[in-house]
Amino acid sequence: MEPAANYQSDVLIIGSGAAGLTTALQLADHVSVIVVSKGPLTEGSTYYAQGGIAAVFDENDSIESHVEDTLNAGGGLCERHAVEFTTRNARDALQWLIDAGVGFDRVNTDDSKPEYHLNREGGHSHRRILHAADATGRAVQTTLQQKVLQHPNIKVLERFNAVDLITGKRLHKEHGCYGAYLWNRARERVETASARFVVLATGGASKVYQYTSNPDVASGDGIAMAWRAGCSVTNMEFNQFHPTCLYHPNAHSFLLTEALRGEGAVLRRPDGSRFMDEFHELAELAPRDVVARAIDYEMKRLGADCMYLDISHQSRDFLQQHFPTIFDKCLSLGIDISEQPMPVVPAAHYTCGGVTTTLDAETDVPGLYAVGEVAYTGLHGANRMASNSLLECLVFARAAAKHILAKPAGEAPLATLPAWDESKVSNSDEEVVIQHNWHELRLFMWDYVGIVRTTKRLERALHRIQLLQQEIHDYYANFRVSNNLLELRNLVQVAELIVHSAMARKESRGLHYTLDYPDLLPEAKPTRLTPRGYLPGN
Repeated sequence: MEPAANYQSDVLIIGSGAAGLTTALQLADHVSVIVVSKGPLTEGSTYYAQGGIAAVFDENDSIESHVEDTLNAGGGLCERHAVEFTTRNARDALQWLIDAGVGFDRVNTDDSKPEYHLNREGGHSHRRILHAADATGRAVQTTLQQKVLQHPNIKVLERFNAVDLITGKRLHKEHGCYGAYLWNRARERVETASARFVVLATGGASKVYQYTSNPDVASGDGIAMAWRAGCSVTNMEFNQFHPTCLYHPNAHSFLLTEALRGEGAVLRRPDGSRFMDEFHELAELAPRDVVARAIDYEMKRLGADCMYLDISHQSRDFLQQHFPTIFDKCLSLGIDISEQPMPVVPAAHYTCGGVTTTLDAETDVPGLYAVGEVAYTGLHGANRMASNSLLECLVFARAAAKHILAKPAGEAPLATLPAWDESKVSNSDEEVVIQHNWHELRLFMWDYVGIVRTTKRLERALHRIQLLQQEIHDYYANFRVSNNLLELRNLVQVAELIVHSAMARKESRGLHYTLDYPDLLPEAKPTRLTPRGYLPGN
């Protein structure tokens, strides 16, 4: 068998959504870049993002207002300096996207002074959401990937899973990150990639739950790898559940954007009555955690399978113009949204916590950066405000690239890295075991660590996680790696971090709601976990 490949570059970027591709394009005129994509380039959360990107473009709006709205949504846990940094850099980041060719919706045709159509979403006091109809993520992703594929200094590796980061501990060198092991899915073997800097842009971990709006690749890989490499994580208990996923056997967790409620859509019980005004003064425009809990409460109280989202007061032409993707998808399932409401349920949507970083996107491990949903920057706090997520990707990708390029040239990437040892493993004939464990994990996480929690439920979840970890460890030690095994290993690790973080929070705040501690503590503090043997303060 020929020796496994060792890819070399100045910067290795693991992940190919808005965070990864923006970082790559910001760097590539100056250094060599490799972008690793677990599936096809398009198969990430960015592509499926509907709503838009928040930034102050309206003269009646202000950065101060965007800051205050974000702080209010964050339940007292946002870090003000991170919120101010993000909102202050928002317009420049959006202008870079516009210059790159992203076609945001406009209300005029004057290219010398374009005026953009701005949506309003939950938690925002002004219209400040730039969007491309209801498929903003697709417009961003396709524009960026076209530029990436055309750039001579960027090499793209599609259908490669990152297995683990290669740190100084493994190389008997000083503490730092020197590359990663990659599983080449086409060749079914583990290869190495060495780099001066590594950027995690792997997205979140919502596949840890049974019902999610995320694509299958959102399995917490970057968070788990960073934890194993010695990084701290922060606020992993805050998992955002999008209130409105389309409830239909053939919908595949299709998301119904918050912009629908921004344009007047209302939530109804099966009998047609509204209920959100009984839960919050902003009714349907309340923060997402409030809306998700209200739907969950009404479903459980009534024993109903779903609630209903109704925008039939808007004209057919309006809906086809502003929400063409949703209109066509619903129509294909026999639902005409101009005449009837859409059945909806909450679904896991966004990981508000993640790998702890600075405003330059640096982690605790030298040479390792984290950008986008994989990271905890301090922006989101206890609840992410709508359309701040793609903004975070752009702003912190630019910050990471600027910080990397300011570093002295230093040593070249290592020419060789320790090869992956497969001499003592064999092919598994028990793939069904992995599938069973995968489904078991996602089901008990949904039941025990979902929208409403209790200490007893969390303890049950942790016990099951520990049993799964032992099974996976035995499996991992004896059999060759596979896509499902790698993702399960990472999901179970992330599940443990979520449960430990949730058990540490003795209050209900933002997205973490527990029946045992329904009140707020007087002081808001983040939950930070550090791996044993790396950092103080476990």
